[in-house]
Amino acid sequence: MADEPDQPEETMEDVIGADGRYPLEAYAFLHEGLARAVKHVHGAEVSLGAQQHVSGQELCREMRDLAIERWGALARTVLAKWNVRKTIDFGNMVYLLIEHGFMRKTQEDSLEDFRDVFDFEEAFGSSNDFELKE
Repeated sequence: MADEPDQPEETMEDVIGADGRYPLEAYAFLHEGLARAVKHVHGAEVSLGAQQHVSGQELCREMRDLAIERWGALARTVLAKWNVRKTIDFGNMVYLLIEHGFMRKTQEDSLEDFRDVFDFEEAFGSSNDFELKE
């Protein structure tokens, strides 16, 4: 009996697409926010293989700051377009990637670390004034 070829592993894009809650753009933004959070928490010079852990709260705050810098008054509207309406949505994205081996967590980490870190309306203002067209 011949060995069967290995099945290709799922790509991150496959996992995100199959989950369907948030688009790839939201994950690209998450990745950017994570890089900024690591730099902010651990400094500009993080050595390869060094511990680069950030907490859920630290990541959420960095995502907030990045969204405001990038989109200003439209931040909440852009995030809502991606189905990101609360900080737990950042956690849902992170934990999907953890479950599929694309990210890691420590024993102390929990999805609950992302719950209610900040209020979107307080952080970004009302999104009722803006609407993004397809």
